[in-house]
Amino acid sequence: MVKPEPSIDQWLAEAKVLPQASEVGMWLTHNGVVRRTPKQKVREGIDDGSIVETLFFGYDEDKVARAIEQAREMEGIYHVRVWLNEGTLEVGDSIMYVLVGGDIRPHTIDCLQALVSEIKTNCVREVEQRVF
Repeated sequence: MVKPEPSIDQWLAEAKVLPQASEVGMWLTHNGVVRRTPKQKVREGIDDGSIVETLFFGYDEDKVARAIEQAREMEGIYHVRVWLNEGTLEVGDSIMYVLVGGDIRPHTIDCLQALVSEIKTNCVREVEQRVF
């Protein structure tokens, strides 16, 4: 079941009226999407001639919740919001959206990188359906 995508504009509007928003000097967003190029080729340089047709995407809600809490505890971070899709996704479909608000650039960038890495490494299941 593919979920309806959130509006980053709406997320930002909601976040900017929260009390902690006055501490935020940078908002960063991430939108991961299904790409045509297989992960194996992008990450390892192994090209078997296939392309991604669809991607099955699922996640562990408890692990994602823990990852979000860890991100919120990082130095200088005042806002974290995550949306994950699920089901069989087509090339171009959104996999995830992440919004991070932090005091300064290094804290905010570090948080976004750490959170997306944790989610992709330990919280989700991705199975590419490829064709040659």
